[in-house]
Amino acid sequence: MTLPPLFDGLRIPVIGAPMFIVSNPKLVIAQCTSGIVGSFPALNARPASQLDEWLHEIKEALADWDRDHPKRRAAPFAVNQIVHRSNDRLEHDMQVCAKWKVPIVISSLGARPELNDAVHAWGGITLHDVIDDRFARKAIEKGADGVIAVAAGAGGHAGRWSPFALLQEIRAWFDGPLILSGAIANGGSVLAAQAAGADLAYIGSPFIATEEANAPNSYKQAIAESGAADIVYTDLFTGVHGNYLRSSIVNSGLDPDKLSDLDSTAMKFGSEGSAKAKAWRDIWGSGQGIGAIDRVRPAAEFIDLLADQYAAARARLCG
Repeated sequence: MTLPPLFDGLRIPVIGAPMFIVSNPKLVIAQCTSGIVGSFPALNARPASQLDEWLHEIKEALADWDRDHPKRRAAPFAVNQIVHRSNDRLEHDMQVCAKWKVPIVISSLGARPELNDAVHAWGGITLHDVIDDRFARKAIEKGADGVIAVAAGAGGHAGRWSPFALLQEIRAWFDGPLILSGAIANGGSVLAAQAAGADLAYIGSPFIATEEANAPNSYKQAIAESGAADIVYTDLFTGVHGNYLRSSIVNSGLDPDKLSDLDSTAMKFGSEGSAKAKAWRDIWGSGQGIGAIDRVRPAAEFIDLLADQYAAARARLCG
């Protein structure tokens, strides 16, 4: 297993997952300057013209960091592109990414050879989200450089497979970059992901409870106060199965234990401003690993903790 050279300088083998609404330049810069890959969804930049401003801000901040810290250079960053026919910004956003030569593009909800070709043309690499082995094979066949295995327990649109099953099936035929997502929230879990066959761990939900994250304080506190038992897996809100915080469902006037009785076409979240709750705003995504998060803190402080835990786990096993 060999990772591309751009990952050589990582402090710990971690990618900060792109989170809808939550991820922003401030969080990405904090992640990269702390030694892990930072990322954000292109669609978080609204209006579309803001994407150019965000990439300028990130590139400039990381260049300044590298100038001031030549022996501890920043990690690369990534932009997530939703490759679905409903995303009418994709062509525009890819042109902006080409302008700034984004080093890593993470594609989701569709694998397209033309996207991979475009990223390769400017010298970047592509990673594709998958929830099972069949989708992993399709992604590589269409030119992705690596895959992000989204296992059971991950935040957002999580898969159903155990991380062990998912990794072993993909690793049986693929020796390129393989990243594991699913309830990873401490350094020991990062090391476990590597032991199971992954190159890197993908961590999202813990970064919601950071000072830099673009999330309401109530969302951040809910992450810090909740655990695996507080996560609900449902396809009611978006039509695709995902993991959500129970408290946010209750606060939206719904019974988390009776979601299967509801008609998703009747939800009308955000319809003409008349709905009490908007699924994208008021129903909060989260993975099952948040029991490890006990408070809101700066992203750099959390990454320091991850690094310490990772080193301790290695020492414990080697000892």
